[in-house]
Amino acid sequence: MPYVTTKDGAQIYYTDLGKGPPVLFSHGWPLAGDDWERQMLFLGERGYRVIAHDRRSHGRSSQTWDGNHMDRYADDLAEVMARLDLKDAVLIGHSTGGGEIAHYMGRHGTGRVKKAVLLGAVPPLMVKTEKNPGGLPLDVFDGIRKGAREDRAQFYYDLTIPFYGYNRPGAKISEGVRDSFRRLGMMGGLKGQLDCIHEFSEVDYTADLKKIDIPVLVAHGDDDQIVPIGASALMSAKILKNATLKVYKGGCHGFAATNADELNADLLAFIEGQAIAAAA
Repeated sequence: MPYVTTKDGAQIYYTDLGKGPPVLFSHGWPLAGDDWERQMLFLGERGYRVIAHDRRSHGRSSQTWDGNHMDRYADDLAEVMARLDLKDAVLIGHSTGGGEIAHYMGRHGTGRVKKAVLLGAVPPLMVKTEKNPGGLPLDVFDGIRKGAREDRAQFYYDLTIPFYGYNRPGAKISEGVRDSFRRLGMMGGLKGQLDCIHEFSEVDYTADLKKIDIPVLVAHGDDDQIVPIGASALMSAKILKNATLKVYKGGCHGFAATNADELNADLLAFIEGQAIAAAA
């Protein structure tokens, strides 16, 4: 099985497919690398080497009691990239994964990275503070902790409704997508997933964003009910030195699943230096 054993002994599982320029995907909470399968297939069929890892305590990686924090996530990613000797890579992060790749670049630099994509990503800061009045109240995240503690299998299944915008008029609900979300979430460990809630909600990535000196596509749905666009993408695009902002009208948090064809076309265009289609 493809694992990287980290300095503290954790085993990080990864998928590494295809040949060509490397594209590495970082998944959202509480999911795993397989959540990116449609994007990986699409880019792999077009001549790219596609890699996705499972964050520690998620998916098939080690369930650790300690180390479930963003510094360690970024260091794990650095070890994976070093082991695979990735150069001129494109990093694509969704939600918490967007925070992970931003912190990786802030902590380890962009020497191995050519471009990056933040999709529905949590930076710069999700929680509401005096300096971040557009964020979400802390009790929202306390509610997530409560739901995960009491019955995470049911909580994850229920979470799919706002996650994929299935509560919007005319939405086509896929029970398969809902089942897959719960399955991927339940593969990980409860302790690590609870720890991770703090990392996606209360960690401030502003300093990381300021350090990033490569082109970044900031892609976000304007109807994202999980990571509202106002305190995330719109702010990140202003902080980054070289950002392209793409707002998807009516787009939900799980845009990679609900609108895979549109997102895939934009990812390919961005990676290849072509113009990204205007929002519909």
